[in-house]
Amino acid sequence: MTRLLVIDGYDTGGKTLLKGAGATQAGELYKKMLSDFLPSDQIDIAEISLAQAVDIDLSQYDGVCWTGSNLFFSEKDEVVQRHIDLCKQLFDAGIPQFGSCWAAQLAANTAGGAVTANPKGREFGVARKIGLTDAGKAHPMYKGKPPIFDGFTSHSDHITTMPETGTRLAGNSFSPVQAVEVKFSNGEFWAVQYHPEYDFSEIAALTVVRQDGLISQGTFRDSAAVEDFVSELRALNDDDSREDIAWKLGLDTDLRNQSIKTLEVRNWLSHFFNI
Repeated sequence: MTRLLVIDGYDTGGKTLLKGAGATQAGELYKKMLSDFLPSDQIDIAEISLAQAVDIDLSQYDGVCWTGSNLFFSEKDEVVQRHIDLCKQLFDAGIPQFGSCWAAQLAANTAGGAVTANPKGREFGVARKIGLTDAGKAHPMYKGKPPIFDGFTSHSDHITTMPETGTRLAGNSFSPVQAVEVKFSNGEFWAVQYHPEYDFSEIAALTVVRQDGLISQGTFRDSAAVEDFVSELRALNDDDSREDIAWKLGLDTDLRNQSIKTLEVRNWLSHFFNI
């Protein structure tokens, strides 16, 4: 029986903001996605970004998944170091790792790469035209995935230097590194910069959380534009037949078809655990 651990990357402040906007907590959202592939009672959640970190018996778990986070490598502190230390322990233990967004940055940083703030600002909502590299096209994480696709996203840090033992699997014009495989010590970490666990409702909630910064950087013209975007996303989430909204916002099947959207997760589970 495969047991997985989900590491919720958000600290107390981040969790409060998510709750206030009606977003699902990151750990629960990841567990929900993984529950499409194995029973939920085989998936635990650990929160390591709180004031008092939890003790984790890694020997209980076959694999570990990392959620996104409101932390920044460009603002490194002792909590960020806590993530790095745990990631290193998992690499040393040879436990397969997978994750979204923060996870890709964590994998690269832990193995000797570099993560900095993106001068373009926050890539938000949809990461457009993510293209697989030659290595990505041949990689088992992307078996069955179109060579160019969109993904839900929200990040302002990005990987700027790959570690020597890392492979860039995908990128786009906003962030050249959109997916990585990192082999380090005794372990292997597959990670994407985007969020296969998100849906339209979660992006709507995150828009509310991030609206001030998004208006400031020009992603939205004003608060009225934010309100319109949030309203349309929630309407499409409630009624997937709203082709008018999907067409207007440029939302294709790679975001609307759950099996395509989460294919990377399924491939990770299949490769390491035969699930």
